[in-house]
Amino acid sequence: MRRTVFDEDHEAFRETIRDFIAKEVVPVYESWETEGHPPRDFYRKLGTLGVYGIEVPEEYGGAGQTGFKYQAVVAEECARAGVTFGSSGVHTGLVLPYLLEYATEEQKQRWLPGFVSGDLMTAIAMTEPGAGSDLAGIATTAKLSEDGTHYVLNGAKTFITGGVLADLVLVICRTSPYDPADRRAGLSILCVDTTSEGYAVGRKLKKIGLRTSDTAELSFTDVKVPVGDLLGEEGKAFGYLTHNLVQERLAIAVGAYATAAAAVRFAVGYVKDRKVFGQAVAEFQNTKFTLADCQAQVLAQQAMVDQALELYQNRELTVADAAATKLFCTESTSQVVDKCLQLHGGYGYVLEYPIARLYTDNRVFRIYGGTSEVMRTIVAKSLGL
Repeated sequence: MRRTVFDEDHEAFRETIRDFIAKEVVPVYESWETEGHPPRDFYRKLGTLGVYGIEVPEEYGGAGQTGFKYQAVVAEECARAGVTFGSSGVHTGLVLPYLLEYATEEQKQRWLPGFVSGDLMTAIAMTEPGAGSDLAGIATTAKLSEDGTHYVLNGAKTFITGGVLADLVLVICRTSPYDPADRRAGLSILCVDTTSEGYAVGRKLKKIGLRTSDTAELSFTDVKVPVGDLLGEEGKAFGYLTHNLVQERLAIAVGAYATAAAAVRFAVGYVKDRKVFGQAVAEFQNTKFTLADCQAQVLAQQAMVDQALELYQNRELTVADAAATKLFCTESTSQVVDKCLQLHGGYGYVLEYPIARLYTDNRVFRIYGGTSEVMRTIVAKSLGL
């Protein structure tokens, strides 16, 4: 099915990314999985390639492009090769929208040049051990000092992607007392320098998938954060999060779709070569019908994702539409990848085959960015239920 969502510039960028992955990522990817993240210098290579600066205005060292489509190209090409760029997606897909939308001019001048070059890697710390998807339940606190020059940050976060290598972390915290009558009030975003006294990286979490993205627990013990590092207005963070979760959920949907498409591609290649009972696995009717069903699901995802990309480009993608897109794509991808792994037989369970990596990497799509259950709640509310 022909796609019209990408133009010639996007496709030229796609070729650049595909070549870069083949030369710089695939040959060393296994060592990244063992280490738990790419070498720090890899992020600088992405900066040199221009990946981090596409949406950053030219005055801060970027290309000044608008929209999410270039990031979608990166996600598709990574999935096609069965790899990831470590925690790079958080840097551009999650953190950048906050900096572009809510940072002051002084903050942009201070942070964006390093962001673009890969010298200043970022992460965002929302999830807490006792809160999970319930952002209104955040308990990490930041109290303004008596002289008004800084906040004193205390608390803990978990499942923070990029938390090990990050230089600057956007921490969602409570800057005013918890109000049961309005649980969403009083949340703010502080941009925390990871070299600050009292800032600590705890366990680097061992995950079943996405093993090249450093995911960690963070703790803050009387961390002093200058008032000049408050992002946006104090107490307005919940609204900021709701606004930017639309892009985050779109990004996850794109990644899920790309994973499903890659799974079908890997399975088709495998069943054509693999022979059992004297014939290629591809010649069995069950194989043909299974892959036909998978391809139909992939094309349905593609149509949904492409429409969502266009709506987002035009600032028309709603919270409910983003939730529905994430819900459908992530749930469907789990089915597709499982069927494609089954067609690999025992080899599908061996990590040297990309389908095994896709299987474990894909599972978190239904959890992060809001679980499938949360997505269903959002969609149901949009129906007046």
